[in-house]
Amino acid sequence: MTHREQYTPGPANGAHIEKDGEKWTLVLVRELRHSPEKVWQAITDPAQLREWAPFDADASLGATGATVKLTTVGAPVPHVTETKVIRAEAPKVLEYGWGANDMKWDLEPWGTGTRLKLWATIDRRYISMGAAGWHICFDILDHLLSGTPLGRMAGPEAMKFGGWQRLHAEYVKQLGVEPPAWVAPKPGA
Repeated sequence: MTHREQYTPGPANGAHIEKDGEKWTLVLVRELRHSPEKVWQAITDPAQLREWAPFDADASLGATGATVKLTTVGAPVPHVTETKVIRAEAPKVLEYGWGANDMKWDLEPWGTGTRLKLWATIDRRYISMGAAGWHICFDILDHLLSGTPLGRMAGPEAMKFGGWQRLHAEYVKQLGVEPPAWVAPKPGA
């Protein structure tokens, strides 16, 4: 049995919502067993992003002012956005846009590892979906950095995975948000 076949995500946790008027921000926190420098490489290097993130990058996100094309993984029609890195302070803070959404990553030492915080503005209808998706992406990131890669699972592929469906239902309850009707949690979930 492969690592991926054995993979089951843990319970929904480490997420909350910040609201500023009509702007909704999903905030995710994850403790990783890896150094901030190692995590920084994984969130900025295109080759590593291809292994775990819900987008591909055509260049490094690791330099302030860099222009990078981000391509959403698994979209029915390729969705490519050009972004400019607003702030890159290795290995601590990374800020850029992803389409109409703002992304801010904060890495701080946590024991011998890293406390990773992600702030992602997101349409309120998709908060629980985003939380479930990022939860799985962060699990896959942790496995990648531990040397036991699972392979990227994002977009429609992730939504077919039973673990995503369970997480989605848990985040709906935890965050108190209603998902779009077409992805409503199964009754009893």
